[in-house]
Amino acid sequence: MKKIGIGIIGMGRIGKIHAENLLRLPGANVVSVCDLYAGDELRSWAAERGIPHVTCDSADVLARPDVDAVFICSPTDTHVPLIRQAAQAGKHIFCEKPVSMDVHDTITALEAVARAGVKLQIGFNRRFDRNFRTVKANISGGTIGRLHLLKITSRDPAPPSEAYIRSSGGMFMDMTIHDFDMARFLAASEVEEVYAQGGVLIDPVFGKYGDTDTAVVVLRFENGAFGVIDNSRRAVYGYDQRVEAFGAEGCVTADNEYPNTVRTMSAGGVFRAKPLYFFLERYQDAYFEEVREFVECLAENRPVPVDGRDGLQAERIALAAKMSFQQKRPVHLKEVPAWPT
Repeated sequence: MKKIGIGIIGMGRIGKIHAENLLRLPGANVVSVCDLYAGDELRSWAAERGIPHVTCDSADVLARPDVDAVFICSPTDTHVPLIRQAAQAGKHIFCEKPVSMDVHDTITALEAVARAGVKLQIGFNRRFDRNFRTVKANISGGTIGRLHLLKITSRDPAPPSEAYIRSSGGMFMDMTIHDFDMARFLAASEVEEVYAQGGVLIDPVFGKYGDTDTAVVVLRFENGAFGVIDNSRRAVYGYDQRVEAFGAEGCVTADNEYPNTVRTMSAGGVFRAKPLYFFLERYQDAYFEEVREFVECLAENRPVPVDGRDGLQAERIALAAKMSFQQKRPVHLKEVPAWPT
């Protein structure tokens, strides 16, 4: 079977993670990597892994006939033009979230993909976590009956730098967007209305950029269920990622991942390890699974599991949450541009 030729645009942390995972797949062949600041270090890194081509120009990657698909791992403001260029070149696309900070721009990217007839997968890696998939299977299989309440906790171990905060697009577009996608995935229903509240409880720098570091979002789904998401930019005990689905006939939960399952019990109390500290540890297997499924979908010519519409819907919810936070009112998703119109 012919291997899928892969080019990667943007060789920062996530680009290298995807490259390492793709190199583990017998059906993938990483033939080109691109970074605006590609130098001797990246060339040496690529050579050690048998990747033959390194460039500073994304056009070089898109022009290669041996590239069947591209991974777009560059900064968010480059995603839309790169998606449009890749689609025009006939390349399938894997793009990190969000597609853009503006739903109108995202819609233009999706239109380009539709015209070209190529596949587009969005990097919502949490859908591929084994625990969350088990929760999804329980909900879909009717184990807990009709879904009534969905609770998602997502708290980072430490806040990002000021430079990151300045250009991140805000908590809802940068951080909570993963939870918005997870909510749609688990509930198997579109979000109808969003109400968000937030504050600056950790670092005044967030307020400097009109952002929040602590937030609670209430969702109303079209199927009648409710969702509650709580976010924090600093959980001193580690990366806190939990889900609970409550239904008419029961409840299913997914707890944090830990480095070990050891518990120490004594007169002083019961102790165990903190949750895994960083998202790269917590979702290591999920990152592998998302690229494996993408490559398999290309090889078998079947739909990707997380497509451009999923990316757009998460962005629409994020925008509605931002509007709600700023305007201090519930926001209906009908107030946010949709595609197709």
